[in-house]
Amino acid sequence: MLEIAEFISPTPTPVWRLAQQAGVSLAVGGLPPEDLLEGEAPWDFAPLKRLKERYEAGGFKLVVIEARPPLNKAKRGLPGRDAEIETVCRLLTNMGRLGIPVWCYEWMTDFNWVRTNLATPSRGGSVVTSFRLEDVPEDLTTNPPIDEEALWAHLEYFLKKVLPVAEKAGVKISMHPDDPPLSPIRGVGRIMRSIDNYQRLIELVPSPMNTITLCQGNFTLMTDDLPAAIRKFGKTISFVHFRDVRGTPEAFEETWHDAGKTDMLACMKAYRDIGFDGVLRPDHVPTVEGDSNDHAGYSAFGRLYAIGYIRGLHQAVYAS
Repeated sequence: MLEIAEFISPTPTPVWRLAQQAGVSLAVGGLPPEDLLEGEAPWDFAPLKRLKERYEAGGFKLVVIEARPPLNKAKRGLPGRDAEIETVCRLLTNMGRLGIPVWCYEWMTDFNWVRTNLATPSRGGSVVTSFRLEDVPEDLTTNPPIDEEALWAHLEYFLKKVLPVAEKAGVKISMHPDDPPLSPIRGVGRIMRSIDNYQRLIELVPSPMNTITLCQGNFTLMTDDLPAAIRKFGKTISFVHFRDVRGTPEAFEETWHDAGKTDMLACMKAYRDIGFDGVLRPDHVPTVEGDSNDHAGYSAFGRLYAIGYIRGLHQAVYAS
């Protein structure tokens, strides 16, 4: 059955206590930080074991790692890509040994999620992040342009190397969409940006470990019927980011969980109907009165509202 998790940073913060107080004990985590490495790499067994034990000591079960070793050479097909892919294989093997079942990754080249305003006014004086294509800096990347078919070719190469390791380890690799789902951005192609492209992904190298992170804020910019997309992908969904936006891929802002374009209740019913058996976490919350916007989208207090809202939907849908 669907369970609620939260992103818990590898280094303890007040969110550790707040999440516990809100009834969340499942952690979506990062890679081991410097103080856990002891001279080893973050994807080696011992640091990952120490990371898992740190979460457990804090009252959490680590169920997803949502952080990546460097992968830009692999994405661009550059010399050195095989060494980068080998670090992923080590990570997956060690996650399997430790019983951590899902690795969330992405195929965004040169830059990750892009916003052009980190403090757009929202309800009651809260602030959210927003994006306008026309405001993207021209110097966002200094790398040469890359087209979508090159990215697909490099992704296929990556998947053929990584999926046999994931299958042996019993770890699902879970593709996060491009944020925003728009291509190109400053000459850089983006391929995880449409329903059809996600279908292409799961058919590219078929495997039960080749799965989807359904980040609702991105998927709802790809379709006007997000519940139908959830039902379409069904068991290939292994992880969910539960958030919402309003606007278009070219110009949008993030919203409170109850104030976007998406029927969130219908989405929760769709997860129930497909028998989704994984974790869902809040994502990209507003920054509210009394909190800091230093980490826009991830302020502490806004998460409490999100967790409560999601828990209410969850209880209502699954009780029926």
